[in-house]
Amino acid sequence: MSLRHALLGLLAERAQSGYDLTKKFELSMKRYAWHASHSHIYPELKRMAAEGLVEVVDEGLRGRRTYAITGSGRTELRNWMLSPPTNAVVRNEDALRLFLLSSLDRPDAEHLLGRIIDTAEREVAHMREVVADVEGIGDADGPPLFGHFAAEFGLRYHLMELDWARWALGRLTSPAR
Repeated sequence: MSLRHALLGLLAERAQSGYDLTKKFELSMKRYAWHASHSHIYPELKRMAAEGLVEVVDEGLRGRRTYAITGSGRTELRNWMLSPPTNAVVRNEDALRLFLLSSLDRPDAEHLLGRIIDTAEREVAHMREVVADVEGIGDADGPPLFGHFAAEFGLRYHLMELDWARWALGRLTSPAR
């Protein structure tokens, strides 16, 4: 995924300023999907505007610009969304720790798995609140609330992580091992 496509996707929802987009990354996307800071976002918006993928639709105080996606931008986003992934690089520190689990002695490995369980339990509780907050929002005659889909994915992901970590800890601590 590129920053460009993430920005186009967010702008497809509604016109937003660079500040609004930065906040969206910080609050909802950074942890689960993609990280981008304002030092990445603003130059990319400028490039995308020069290429006709977005346009400035409002200028406010202190040079604040509100950007909207153009028809060309929607086409670019659609093409990317429907194409197979080309760069499936994932950086997940917990997964890396699991690959390196054999470097720990048994009590430390149990501690690590216990920490993953604790974190997953907190995330499940949080995501249940998020799902409850977004359920039922929107117009029954309008398009589906796709934010609900993302929230439900987050909940199910953490439920899977919790189930796996409990399984792994059980295997590690079972008397047969």
